[in-house]
Amino acid sequence: MENEENILGNEKIGKLIKKFSIPCIISLLVNSLYNILDQIFIGWGVGYLGNGATNVVFPLTMICLAFALMFGDGASAYLSLKLGEKKKEEAAKGVGNGITLSICISILLCVITLVFLPQLLNLFGCTDTLRDYALSYGGIIAIGLPFMMIGTTLNSIIRADGNPKYAMTSMVAGAILNVILDPVFIFVFNMGVEGAAIATVISQIVTFIINILYIKKFKSIILNKDKFKLKGNVARKVSTLGISSFITQMSIVVVIAVENNLLGKYGGQTKFGSEIPITVLGIVMKINQILNSIIIGIASGAQPILGYNYGAGKYDRVKQTLKIVLTSSVIISTIAFILFQTIPDKLISIFGSGDENYMEFACLAFRTYLMLCICNGIQIPSGIFFQAIGKSVKSAILSLSRQILFLIPAMVIFSSLFGINGVLYAGPFADGLAFSIASILLILEIKNLGKARIKSQAINDNTNIHSKLNKHIIITVSREYGSGGRYVGKLIADKLGIKLYDKEFIQKLAEETGLSEEYIENNEQKRDVLASLNNGYYVGLSNSDELFLKESELIKEVANKESCVIIGRCADFILKDRENVIKVFIYSDMEDKIKRATEIYGFDKEKAKKEITRIDKLRANHYKHYTENEWKNPSNYDICINSDTLGVEKSADLICKMVEETDHID
Repeated sequence: MENEENILGNEKIGKLIKKFSIPCIISLLVNSLYNILDQIFIGWGVGYLGNGATNVVFPLTMICLAFALMFGDGASAYLSLKLGEKKKEEAAKGVGNGITLSICISILLCVITLVFLPQLLNLFGCTDTLRDYALSYGGIIAIGLPFMMIGTTLNSIIRADGNPKYAMTSMVAGAILNVILDPVFIFVFNMGVEGAAIATVISQIVTFIINILYIKKFKSIILNKDKFKLKGNVARKVSTLGISSFITQMSIVVVIAVENNLLGKYGGQTKFGSEIPITVLGIVMKINQILNSIIIGIASGAQPILGYNYGAGKYDRVKQTLKIVLTSSVIISTIAFILFQTIPDKLISIFGSGDENYMEFACLAFRTYLMLCICNGIQIPSGIFFQAIGKSVKSAILSLSRQILFLIPAMVIFSSLFGINGVLYAGPFADGLAFSIASILLILEIKNLGKARIKSQAINDNTNIHSKLNKHIIITVSREYGSGGRYVGKLIADKLGIKLYDKEFIQKLAEETGLSEEYIENNEQKRDVLASLNNGYYVGLSNSDELFLKESELIKEVANKESCVIIGRCADFILKDRENVIKVFIYSDMEDKIKRATEIYGFDKEKAKKEITRIDKLRANHYKHYTENEWKNPSNYDICINSDTLGVEKSADLICKMVEETDHID
């Protein structure tokens, strides 16, 4: 890890972006082209009604993909975290549970789809004209859903195991086979949409088999039957870690469902009919996905570069990386804009021919719906940038704003005002608003980059300390903000003649990770509710995860070396398997905490209450995320003390007496 950190902090930015972004772009493009090539062959072999049917079935595939990525990306994150904690058995359980979840849910979704396919197609905007095609195509695709889901879940896990080439090979093999089989089944055997569906399922089975064979080849873990047994806490954790991927995919499902229904309703009132708009806009969105795949690939490849240099306080490198990413993305989106505006008829012709109305609506859709696609070159990288630097609220706003907050309401409102054209107007409206918000947040962040940093408090002088204890004992002190817990810890250390470890970890972490002390001060032991949305497109550990793992190593080293008092940092959990650890939790009433905060930190009462609530919530989220336990649960600790009942001095005395009694027990 140290070598990689040195590369991220010192290698030329352009070279780094090429190294990390190109594999991301290829992987995302292969995924996008998989569906597009299907549509091309169906368009030429069946006609635009065949493509319309696949667009109606597409949301079903996306729902399954959402679950597959949730379990796959979640298991990948769990694997990385547990390997970082040197817990290979736990890591293997996470992977096994992720695969088992994918198997169970995929079979359930397969059965639901087969039984309720007509009803589901109605939900996704299927018309009477498209129904026979959609039922034929969807019925076969449903059979392949378990293979697709399990293969996709394994693909994510294989990448996290350090073998992205194998994962890419299995994906590319499936895509190539699909390209070969599509024309065979559609044109040679004249099987129409059923042939396209069979080709897709066979390709998914091949990818599934290649990935299944990898289970015995894992480099970092060993999987046996026991690892695949579902454990409630592990399954929940895996699902939570993958929730970002699930939300991203499901937002697309909601957009397509609303869009298809509106296109069918208002298109039926025009000369275009219902089927042409549903078919055309589905194709337009998939072509636009090629543009987005390239932009996402560039930005997500740069994510570890941005994250590391931001944490290391190397803001010039952050700005330089961001400049290259934005410039590249805007160039790509500008080229796409020119193509969409000048040759939309040529682009739609790739997917087969159609009548005059078909071509007219296609040109209208490209030129209107994608009028502001240039904005994607700013909006998408901005969201990934905020993911990289751990700004989860801003990241969540940018991730959800375009699809959920702007596009869907705009489609509903504009279509009621302008009919079928209103659905198309919603595209540039959403793009423009999302771009505006992204630009404002990005400009403000760049202006404030490196400013208003918190200064680390002075390191305690722990020299010339002589322990009064006979045995090797560790006292961990967890505390509410404003409870005086840190001072209680200091008094305990002084009274027992042992070292206090708190801010010392910040200095040591800065030395070992290359991250700045200011960044560590601002980010350790703090995790907000939306942080899970920051997992995004980058498979690997975030700076926060790296901090926790490095801190865990330091805590274990200190605990092995000497008796001491350790403040916070989930030390009670990290050392839970050791003997002679006394776990303390210090709390206090809100009024007492407010009083202490106003006296010590100089806050006014209202600000003190808000800050106490905010910090305690961040600490609780942090503890829950890494320990899977509740921070304030008394069962986590040996003793819980209200510091204002006895006062900090007597609280420290009580704990010292408890330690001394333990110290004399053989």
